[in-house]
Amino acid sequence: MTDTAVTQGNVPAPTRTPADPGTGSPRRAGPRTGLLLAIILTGQFMALLDVFIVNVAAPTIRTDLHASGASLQLVIAGYSISYAVLLITGARLGALLGHRRLFTAGLALFTVSSLACGLAQSSGELIGFRFLQGAGSALMIPQVLSLVQLNFAGEARTRAMSVYSAVVASGAAIGQTVGGVLVSADLFGAGWRPVFLVNVPIGLLLLAVVPKVLPEDVPASPDHRRGLDLPGLLALGAAVTLFTVPLVLGQEEGWPLWGWCCLVLSVLLFGLFMVLESRLARRGGDPLVSARVLRAPGILRAVTVIALTMAVNAGFLFAFALHLQSGLGDSALRTGVTFAAAAVTFGAVGLGWRWLPVSSRRWMAPGGLLVAAGSFAGLGLAMRGGGHGGGALYVLLLTLGAGLGFAFSPTLTMALGQVAPADAADASGLLATITQLGQLIGVATLGTLFLNRLDLPGTHPSAHAFAVLTVALTVASVVGAALAVQVRRRGR
Repeated sequence: MTDTAVTQGNVPAPTRTPADPGTGSPRRAGPRTGLLLAIILTGQFMALLDVFIVNVAAPTIRTDLHASGASLQLVIAGYSISYAVLLITGARLGALLGHRRLFTAGLALFTVSSLACGLAQSSGELIGFRFLQGAGSALMIPQVLSLVQLNFAGEARTRAMSVYSAVVASGAAIGQTVGGVLVSADLFGAGWRPVFLVNVPIGLLLLAVVPKVLPEDVPASPDHRRGLDLPGLLALGAAVTLFTVPLVLGQEEGWPLWGWCCLVLSVLLFGLFMVLESRLARRGGDPLVSARVLRAPGILRAVTVIALTMAVNAGFLFAFALHLQSGLGDSALRTGVTFAAAAVTFGAVGLGWRWLPVSSRRWMAPGGLLVAAGSFAGLGLAMRGGGHGGGALYVLLLTLGAGLGFAFSPTLTMALGQVAPADAADASGLLATITQLGQLIGVATLGTLFLNRLDLPGTHPSAHAFAVLTVALTVASVVGAALAVQVRRRGR
């Protein structure tokens, strides 16, 4: 059960001040909660930027480091793989060792590895440092939701979650925009390197301020300390890795036998993970995801909607960047700026949806996905034949950003509003993992669909590939809208 009252429409009502984990006593809201939110969300934003910021820098990286196609894919995906695998463990470590301590440790690792990425002299070095970057993000990001849950209550928590949702929702698109600006600026002749080095001064500033603003960690009582579930971690980590690596490299390698074997093994390991978690729960242990979280109102609905929304969003951004640069010959700067239209409305919806009538909120996710479906269909028609689409392109990107924002931001906020503060770490780890896996699967599957179509003969293969992609995106969005309504009716 949770300590959150629920109003009609599955919208969280004002809550009591959250209790510190393991103590049961309310944590007093400090005078610097606004600064606290700014610090942790800046860390969150940096980590999100690095999921996609390298997309528009990829051609320059390939030329400068003489990277193969497979190496370039691992530069892009290495961050996401380690990030997705370690997120739930990062959440558990935060609950065990302290959210401020883990946020600081993750921020430090992320900052140092960003510097190393910016100074890398080979594709192998860059791949390794990108994995470290992902590990730093996995330690840092789960603490953000936990700190919000533990330091904000009632309307203040709703406002904080709206800002959080806006940051998460717009991070991918803004990442491509910032990446395009930095690559085109070619600061000090550094080419692609500033897309990583920009994190260093920001990270150092945050590390200097964190001890003065973030509240001291309150040790959990012995009765509330939870183990790490190492067998579950190993099974889940292996399953996710075996699932994602073939999806990322399959297109480049021609879908070899080892890729299919990895996919089969990943399914078996996911099954083993479920068995291990069930046995641990029956023995009274602490599985990676608490059963209470899965039973919380709205969580299963959130998992469905968030995963599909992020897959559609990430797959579109990845393929659209390739189409603009490689197919239409746009510069990195123009490509990045083009994404700003979607980023603005995605973020604006994340900030403003809570001002809409409560009665409309149950339809935001399915309605948003239907708007996204119409936008994808419109983009396919506007850009057919190899054109840029004129003014319609930007109008459709604005509606697309709004639609996906309505599908994502309210869903995340309302689901987390039903989770008790004691379960904040598990819930944040689960939803952050689902968000990341959705993005990774979207890039792998929809990106593969786009890349496969580039090999077909024709006057403009990139335009044809993009048209096929928009059909798939439209269908996926309509299916997602139907699932959102269906899941809602079941009361899940």
